[in-house]
Amino acid sequence: MTYDEVASISGSVGLVLFMAMFAVVLAYALWPRNKDKFDKAARAPLDEE
Repeated sequence: MTYDEVASISGSVGLVLFMAMFAVVLAYALWPRNKDKFDKAARAPLDEE
């Protein structure tokens, strides 16, 4: 294997891993069950306590 082949494969694998991680984070953020957590976190700076 040459350097160019390794660089090409690692770039492709890195891109696929990044896209998969992004999809997981996006799904977590948009999952309906997590809405209350994110709403509470959004209101936290405005709470008096």
